[in-house]
Amino acid sequence: MLHIVFYFQVHQPYRLRQYRLTEIGKSGNYFDEELNRNIINKVSDKCYLPTNNLLLELIEKYEGAFKVSFSITGTLIEQLRQYRPDVLDTFRALAKSGGTEFLGETYYHSLASLFDENEFLEQVQLHSKLIETEFGLKPRTFRNTELIYSDKISDIISELPQFKMILTEGADKILKWRSPLYAYKSYTKRHLLLLKYYRLSDDIAFRFSDKGWVEYPLKVEKFIDWIEKLPLIEKTGKKLYLNLFMDYETFGEHQWSDTGIFEFVKNLPKHVLKHNFASFIWPSEVEDSINYEPEALSVKEPISWADTERDLSAWLSNSLQWNASKTFYKILSNIKASGRKDLLDTARKLSTSDLYYYMCTKYFQDGDVHKYFSPYSAPEDAYMYFMHALADLEKRLEEGI
Repeated sequence: MLHIVFYFQVHQPYRLRQYRLTEIGKSGNYFDEELNRNIINKVSDKCYLPTNNLLLELIEKYEGAFKVSFSITGTLIEQLRQYRPDVLDTFRALAKSGGTEFLGETYYHSLASLFDENEFLEQVQLHSKLIETEFGLKPRTFRNTELIYSDKISDIISELPQFKMILTEGADKILKWRSPLYAYKSYTKRHLLLLKYYRLSDDIAFRFSDKGWVEYPLKVEKFIDWIEKLPLIEKTGKKLYLNLFMDYETFGEHQWSDTGIFEFVKNLPKHVLKHNFASFIWPSEVEDSINYEPEALSVKEPISWADTERDLSAWLSNSLQWNASKTFYKILSNIKASGRKDLLDTARKLSTSDLYYYMCTKYFQDGDVHKYFSPYSAPEDAYMYFMHALADLEKRLEEGI
């Protein structure tokens, strides 16, 4: 039996405005409200509203046999509350539908797991409380920012016993000869692990509208045929898990409506469910469905789902990113030690991984992806505005402003 796990990352950061050197000590307004509002409105109309409505329709049509999972960040929920409460209502409707699972992660979509264990746990707990408040659901599955995972992160998450399952990337360098279709366990066997099947996930998320792709156009019938021909699909009695993980903005924003992406999603459940060998499942249901003892998998160095390296280089590959990260976490520690709660939320918004992603100086294909997402003309600009904001934050802390 093959279980399909559909998981979507739903996230938008607070983007920084062009904060000038001359403003340090004079303005605590770091974020580009107009840009953030415009992006929320654009993505809401192109992706969130039509996709939410389509998924709700499919969940009702197939009476819960079609299931999806979301990880929606605190920074997005805050902006939806402010700019698009109508969209937030559709996520609430999905939560009540019985066809969705909401996952836990860091509230601010941060890199805290790499720099500050206590801050990491605090952000995860803040996020869980937010999900319970907004959607009435308590997260039982954890996914770290950008699927970042290592043995150490599993150890830290062990302090939050509600999480039995962790999602991460099915990177070849950790799997080697193994298949991402199996469930695994962390090296201590405390957590179940589901690993993204990146080839089929990326066929939807990145290659769907690429007319230069040899498999273009991607139709549901072709996709189902690929699933039926997956290695191991007919050679084992063990339960298999096809983990299709992607950004939610894939639907309507990265892959525009005229590419046929919504028709693809609309037709997929019908073609999957008419086969006896496949079904849809939530990550939290894997523990009860699995019919074998999963192999323990050790991941000594952090992996992620970003860029071709699937490591931390999207956020920590140059001196700009490292300096920005280390400076930020030092200031955050000082803010906490001082008891300046009035500065804490603003500071934490600066922990969002996107702000470091914009500072990446890679070239070629990965570099093009970074440029696509960045609102700045150059990585150096992203770094400059960020460091100016940090300088102002530090000045406010030191001078009691």
